[in-house]
Amino acid sequence: MDNRKLKDYTFISLKGMAMGIAELVPGVSGGTIAFVTGIYEEFITSINNVNLTTLKVLKEEGFKKFWEKLNGNFLLALAIGMMISILTLSKAIAWLLEEHTIVTWAFFFGLVLASVIFVAKSIKRWNVLAIVLFIIGTVSAFYITTLPPSTSSGSLPYIFLSGAVAICAMVMPGISGAFILVLMGSFKTVLGALNEKDFGILITFIFGIVFGILSFARVLKWMFTNYKDATLAVLTGFILGSLNKIWPWKYIIEVIKIGKKEIVVDENISPFAFQGDNQLTFAIVAAVIGFSLIFILEKSASKK
Repeated sequence: MDNRKLKDYTFISLKGMAMGIAELVPGVSGGTIAFVTGIYEEFITSINNVNLTTLKVLKEEGFKKFWEKLNGNFLLALAIGMMISILTLSKAIAWLLEEHTIVTWAFFFGLVLASVIFVAKSIKRWNVLAIVLFIIGTVSAFYITTLPPSTSSGSLPYIFLSGAVAICAMVMPGISGAFILVLMGSFKTVLGALNEKDFGILITFIFGIVFGILSFARVLKWMFTNYKDATLAVLTGFILGSLNKIWPWKYIIEVIKIGKKEIVVDENISPFAFQGDNQLTFAIVAAVIGFSLIFILEKSASKK
């Protein structure tokens, strides 16, 4: 780590940019990108270095030793790359969701559908427990996606919780933090806050992320290490059930306005309910591209 040069950290920042792009897209995990680019183990280890023991090193041995134990250069380079892509591409993603809604969500749908297979393939043994947990995860996620949008989804405590849960998803290969934000109804709120420079929401979200790193992420990593198949079975079911949330073709029932924010109440409908074959054709092509992309990433990871 100490032998790394500026060129090495530049490449780490580029990998961070790829992770940041992934986290803007509800379907690809930053953790998956870290795995594909060969920095996943160091990424997880560095996250777990953020603890009281490391802070004790700062107090007793000084900043230099603290920074080394934290693997600070790596985390800083990664964070810079992620922030560059998030800050520069958030408007582009928001524009796509607004102007090319069906095609964009079809692309996301393909990504998430492929992620179900991607995560399921990681389960070494499909026993009775794994199957039961998979069913529980599927049913639970589907039920959550059928709940009506809550007016509290834009409240600061809920944004804090969204940040904490999203960062947990980010460190798990195959699961997208942005997808979790979509599931929780916070994706557009956070994306809008980035574009509008709403620092109240952004700071709250960042605190949630920090809290998640220091608590939930550790629990998930422990579960992943000690009960890998069981954890993956639940996650596979959760992703499958959550596909209901990002079905591209929806009918808007009601738009609830709360101040400057809008909460959309909608329901899934058949793609044939929309006029225009080109829209359906483009959506299918986008879904196939999204689906294929996950397996391209998987093959890259296998070569690694």
